[in-house]
Amino acid sequence: MNLHEFQAKQLFNRYGIATPKGQAVSSGSQARQAAEQLGGERWVVKAQVHAGGRGKAGGVKVVDTLDGVADAAYDMLGRQLVTHQTTEQGLPVNQILVEQPSDIQRELYLAVLVDRVTQRIVFMISAQGGMDIEAVAEESPEAILNLFVDPVVGLQSYQCRQAGFFLGLKGNTFKQLQTVMQGLYRLFTENDVNLVEINPLVVTGDEELLAVDAKLNLDDNALFRHTELAAMFDATQEDEAEVVAQQFGLNYISLDGEVACMVNGAGLAMATMDLIQKEGGQPANFLDVGGGTTADRVAEAFKLILSDKKVKSILVNIFGGIVRCDLIAEGIIQAAKDVGLSLPVIVRLEGTNAEQGRELLASSGMNIRVAQDLTDAARQAVSSAKEVSA
Repeated sequence: MNLHEFQAKQLFNRYGIATPKGQAVSSGSQARQAAEQLGGERWVVKAQVHAGGRGKAGGVKVVDTLDGVADAAYDMLGRQLVTHQTTEQGLPVNQILVEQPSDIQRELYLAVLVDRVTQRIVFMISAQGGMDIEAVAEESPEAILNLFVDPVVGLQSYQCRQAGFFLGLKGNTFKQLQTVMQGLYRLFTENDVNLVEINPLVVTGDEELLAVDAKLNLDDNALFRHTELAAMFDATQEDEAEVVAQQFGLNYISLDGEVACMVNGAGLAMATMDLIQKEGGQPANFLDVGGGTTADRVAEAFKLILSDKKVKSILVNIFGGIVRCDLIAEGIIQAAKDVGLSLPVIVRLEGTNAEQGRELLASSGMNIRVAQDLTDAARQAVSSAKEVSA
């Protein structure tokens, strides 16, 4: 789960990580009031969306009048912001962050994440802040320092000093870096974070370290331990179908193809998608209905699939281990009737009572085809999609 910039900065402040003074608002009048309360002669107005590249897309503006703050807020709020990290439709701007500008002397990069190879928390550090870290890694890999943290002893002071030397910091900023890194480490471990990124972490003219930007992603599987953070979820920043899927315990990710998949098991779903591509088609989604599949879940899954207008055929691939295939077949038939399904449905059933399930589907009188194996199912689904598109 992603947090907005202003939410991440609130969390930063709790852990002693300094950020520019600012207020999150949802209207132009509130933006003007926020600027008045912050004081000063210049302000930064930032659109709050779950995507990077806001500045290049007009989502970050520096203004020097109170009217300018209000105008910038009115321009951003209620629109769809399209950046290189969003879809063509963009993301809605419902809140903005009004901040005091920072006296930036240097821009640094600092991130914390889990390295899957070493299975350890790693700090990624670079003196080339303000840039895409992917570009830095590709063009100048030596400009990035990776510090791996031993889970037994945690982040050590010598590692913070190593980072300070690597960045060429001196005096007060050298000492502050240890505070920032220790704070990030505690924030990361205590809140079950997947990724925290500060780009840029700036050195000001007063030799202070400030987190000018903040990106934070939480582990969805651990949100039950963090009800306060879970309440920060912004459904408007997510795919609507994916939000609905979560409510029914379905794992759904929308893709760009025309062959929809409904599978019980993540690994089986990946194999199904691979076979669809092998047969010349493109999967329209990843949809795992889980091991304890029920008729209600199948019905909700069909509704999600049909909400995608690109879908031309549906491939249902169920392995009946925990559940019986005949019950799944009954659920598919009933769900197809309930949602008025007209698209071709190809079903592959294997496992407990698979033969009975196939007989039920074959005699249903609906546009449901029974495949003999997974390859046959993928081939039929792709050819059916092409027939519908023709």
